[in-house]
Amino acid sequence: MTVDLSGARWFKSSFSQPSGECVEIALVGGGADHVGVRDSKDPGGPALVFTGEQWDRFLSSGVWKR
Repeated sequence: MTVDLSGARWFKSSFSQPSGECVEIALVGGGADHVGVRDSKDPGGPALVFTGEQWDRFLSSGVWKR
């Protein structure tokens, strides 16, 4: 899947640590059709892109809280 992230507005996770180990999220598309995830220390680096449905399943799984 190819999604244009050039105009994405990135924001840090509310669970980011002050030590700088952070991820940034971008909602892409009209109704958050896709969600981009990247390392805040490397904003020009690669990003993972999920569909809105995939992102919802990830959040509801609770695995990210571990």
